[in-house]
Amino acid sequence: MRSPYMRIVFVCLGNICRSPLAEGVMRHLVSAAGLSDRVSIDSAGTGAWHAGEPPDPRSVEAASRHGVSLEGQRARQVADSDYTDADWLLAMDASNLATLTRRAPTRGVRARVELLNGAPRGTGEDVPDPYYGGDEGFEQVYAMVLRACERLLVQVQEEVAP
Repeated sequence: MRSPYMRIVFVCLGNICRSPLAEGVMRHLVSAAGLSDRVSIDSAGTGAWHAGEPPDPRSVEAASRHGVSLEGQRARQVADSDYTDADWLLAMDASNLATLTRRAPTRGVRARVELLNGAPRGTGEDVPDPYYGGDEGFEQVYAMVLRACERLLVQVQEEVAP
């Protein structure tokens, strides 16, 4: 049975570079597919160091070069409610996945906690952290996130499309 609504949360370490890119890309793809009223997209970090801050300007620039907006996003830390309210918690790398798995509440977990590049039919590779790198690293992360989100959109369409 298809669900009429889906919530996806992308997760990286600080929620200022990779996961905001994924949120923006997926939001853009979902909108283009006409599913914005059925799919909620969010992002969070495993840590709270940047809570309340906007995405890294290099993430904003990389997304903007491809017509994707990260406007209005603010960093936040993953909450227990993400496990119970989301359909997917998608980690950017194995370290984020391990943290998400370790922190999962003991009851009420509904979300599929997976590696972004593992869900669905992914490569299983980490999305590297470009925070300490240059602009080229942000562009590479954008490309990886785009490919993963395009794969994910196919699954989303199967689950929520009328």
